[in-house]
Amino acid sequence: MIIAFAVAPVVLVTLLIGLRGVAAMRTTSDFLVASRRVSPLLNSAAVSGEYLSAASFLGVAGLIVKDGVGALWYPVGFTAGYIAMLVLVAAPMRRSGALTVPDFAEARLASPALRRVTAVVILVIGGLYLVPQFRTAGLVLSAVSETPYWVGVVIAGVGVAVTLALGGMRAATYVQAFQFFLKLVLFIVPAVWLLVQVGPAARQEAVHPVEFTEFDHDTRVVFRVGTTLDFAEPTIVHIGQEERRVEGTWDVPQGTTVVFPRGTEVPELAGEARPGGDEWQRPLLDIRDSGHPLLSTWALVVALALGTMGLPHVIMRFHTSPDGRAARRTAAFTVGLLSVFYLFPGIYGVLGRVLVPQLYLSGATDTAVVALPAQVDDGWPGDMFTALLTGGAFAAFLATSLGLVLVVSGAISHDLLPGGLVRLRITPLVVSAVVVLFALSAIRLDAGVLVTWGFTVAASTFCPLLVLGIWWSRLTVAGAMSGVLVGLFTSSGAIACALFGVPLDGWLAILVAQPAPWSVPLAFATMVVVSLRGRPPSWSRTAMLRLHLDEDSVGTPADRLRALREGG
Repeated sequence: MIIAFAVAPVVLVTLLIGLRGVAAMRTTSDFLVASRRVSPLLNSAAVSGEYLSAASFLGVAGLIVKDGVGALWYPVGFTAGYIAMLVLVAAPMRRSGALTVPDFAEARLASPALRRVTAVVILVIGGLYLVPQFRTAGLVLSAVSETPYWVGVVIAGVGVAVTLALGGMRAATYVQAFQFFLKLVLFIVPAVWLLVQVGPAARQEAVHPVEFTEFDHDTRVVFRVGTTLDFAEPTIVHIGQEERRVEGTWDVPQGTTVVFPRGTEVPELAGEARPGGDEWQRPLLDIRDSGHPLLSTWALVVALALGTMGLPHVIMRFHTSPDGRAARRTAAFTVGLLSVFYLFPGIYGVLGRVLVPQLYLSGATDTAVVALPAQVDDGWPGDMFTALLTGGAFAAFLATSLGLVLVVSGAISHDLLPGGLVRLRITPLVVSAVVVLFALSAIRLDAGVLVTWGFTVAASTFCPLLVLGIWWSRLTVAGAMSGVLVGLFTSSGAIACALFGVPLDGWLAILVAQPAPWSVPLAFATMVVVSLRGRPPSWSRTAMLRLHLDEDSVGTPADRLRALREGG
């Protein structure tokens, strides 16, 4: 029922809008940047729709349930990044006339090798960002409809692949703009309904939290991944028709459904604090329970704010603007739209801690938003609002995935293996299939953490490249190449250490799990030091200045790109 009334309409409308782009797509520019004719308001809605991913709404709400109110720093970082982009990057990038970030890199420094390296960086960022989108699609659909995890993953992959193959950026723009306003309605209306329905007692508990220490009713928990629980005292639980007495440490097998009787003490989840306790209420983050919440919070905000400025799918979106002034207006409008939207993850998060705190046991807090209506009303209103939220969630998956698959396809078929429009239209099918395969094995990974790592790689590579490439005329090919590679290997290496569980404690654990505070300055410093040891081309100042001149003084985007490449 949920698939028929919530997911199917969203996917169908996405495909129908994709058909609109077929007739207008005749060139590479049509496919990648919609021929640069998207208005600021439409573009800002599309940017917002693309940016408001599964991790940035469902993920933030889930992180609040699990980690506490300190997770509200995530939307602060997400939105703050657009202010930096507005000031430093938006208009000059549009004036460059480039179609992609690698296009800009080669045009600014006349280096095909740098173009290929930046294309590889896009693949890394795209992978880290795309896998959690498809993963959360499967998790949410399995939570509300009892379908297998792989069904939601495949539905998301097929919808994205076919839409882009049909209509490219033009289709993606209309889909993302439509889905932004759809998400506003589908997330705001249920939030208001929930606040009214839960009653004064639940609202009071939401703003005055207490630790989740015992189950206040018979509670069913589905463990979609294997989990280790610690019981302080012997406890009777129900597994199907079986009654079992557990104590001490219990390794719960994947796929187990456990019913905890009313009044039972809540077990501890290995490595996690119970929702609602003192640590949960602290308005700071504590990555890996390191004991350094202020450093953890700063590390996250640096990664998100600077990473936004380097996200390739967001940067490509500004190339669809008619001119630099329109690109800057797009960034400004986007800050306003995001500010409205991010008022609501906090509401779902604190209500989730009251109504579905048990999700932290199974590691399924990403599904908290869609699980809430059934806790308030088990009749048709609850089913209806569950369907609305599921539809909004799928709109979030599709909108973000469209931009990411498009930019990854561009990196492959426009920058690494140029092959024209036909190859550009086939590549999204291949990219989506590969991401689906990765997502099928990523059910254990936290969507918010994966996306944050994508921001970290973007902050460590593209942020210094764009800022120095736009504002510093002495940047050289060797400096840019060295800085991008240093940022890529340091951030990716630290992420790999965190992903594979290298045992670390204290502040060192933070700086490995979230390396942006040192990987970004290191990339900047490498670019500057190596560039100062060399000599920039004689035309570099002229090429840089063209990024800051009005469009009318040079001509068409193709003329500007040609002038940048030729240094004149």
